[in-house]
Amino acid sequence: MSEPASNHVLYVEGGRPLHGRIGISGSKNASLAIMAGSILTEEPVVLRNVPGIADTALMREILEVLGSTAEDSGSGGLRLQAKSISSTVPASLARRMRASIVLLGALLARTGEAKLPRPGGDEIGARRVEQHVRGLREMGAKIVEGPDDFLAQTPGRLRGARIVLDLPTVTGTENLVMAATLAEGRTEIFNAAREPHVQDLCRFLQSMGAQIYGAGTDVIVVEGVDRLSGTEHRVIPDYLEAGTFAIAVAATGGDVVLEEAPHADLTQVLLKLEHAGATVEVLADAIRVSREPDRALDAVDMVTWVHPGFPTDLQAQYMALMTQARGETVIWEPLFENRFQQVPELTRMGAQIEVRGRDVLVSGPAALYANAVTVPDIRSGAALVIAALVAHGETELRGAWHIDRGYQDLGGKLSQLGAAVVRSGADGTRSEPRPPLGARE
Repeated sequence: MSEPASNHVLYVEGGRPLHGRIGISGSKNASLAIMAGSILTEEPVVLRNVPGIADTALMREILEVLGSTAEDSGSGGLRLQAKSISSTVPASLARRMRASIVLLGALLARTGEAKLPRPGGDEIGARRVEQHVRGLREMGAKIVEGPDDFLAQTPGRLRGARIVLDLPTVTGTENLVMAATLAEGRTEIFNAAREPHVQDLCRFLQSMGAQIYGAGTDVIVVEGVDRLSGTEHRVIPDYLEAGTFAIAVAATGGDVVLEEAPHADLTQVLLKLEHAGATVEVLADAIRVSREPDRALDAVDMVTWVHPGFPTDLQAQYMALMTQARGETVIWEPLFENRFQQVPELTRMGAQIEVRGRDVLVSGPAALYANAVTVPDIRSGAALVIAALVAHGETELRGAWHIDRGYQDLGGKLSQLGAAVVRSGADGTRSEPRPPLGARE
């Protein structure tokens, strides 16, 4: 992924427990798919709780170039309307974000054709799109794959099909569901992804008039309809942001209430934190995580898996936590072959980590020390922030724009909890992070 013009740096001084309460922002992954789904209708779509992050801003820009109008409608609100829409996604924008691939199914359903480049984004593994392409072909699309792009067309309306996914791909499931909403007949998707953001996309489409059954299970059935209408929809809270903050509190010690945190989506994560030595309390609409600073952490092995397993998007953060645990932790990552990019930077800070193919061995507790580190991707960036929160001294995190792609003002929220975090721009000027939107006193 190409680096944006403004390459911000975060400076984090470690050694401060986190205390207080913060609100969890809307889901990044749900927002991106739902924004893409807005082009399935000519009528207005009003979205609430859209996080103010770089990736949603980029998706908005892509939609505007395609012909959709986009207007802010209050804090975290966005009004989209695609009265007419182009079928060609500009390469200069799409290659900056992996999630641009979810436009493929929506464009095919709406316009009968789609041209978009092979997606960019974090380089965490192959993340091949063969399953997207094969499923759409089974629905009648003709897709030509070039070395750099896709050209997809359908001679009329897509038709329902029985599609079996090799693996429960999230974006593949989203693409096929969106394409199926306006297809002729019944589409059955077997081995479908069950992630919370897939479920939220389905709820959004249902509010537009789509006939979708089985969201949250491994079989999703879609009965195609002739048209979809406008709607209003509130995006779910981001369970990955909530999980990141929960892990950060366990690592630093302290006591934090995460408001609007979806605890049901974090069962595996919260159990691991409890086994490691943190205290977790599930409240009516929040999660409270605490750990006395003198309460030692214990090593707890972990394997990532598709939902409802331990999320791969929280693996790097969990690894940072386990550098502070007593004993040896085995972390196995079977989903992506290149998702240990945080390891070299963590070891620069003093972590004891051995990479062994698809798993790592973390030995702890390790004394972490401040250093200048480079953020390679969104979730590795969050892991390095957690490591910096417990390290001795002030850590410089270069390439912090990656973090801005997935977290709404992470530095501001941490500062609200008592962390020492400042930001500098490309000119080197430091400034305190802005208070997070919707912050509670």
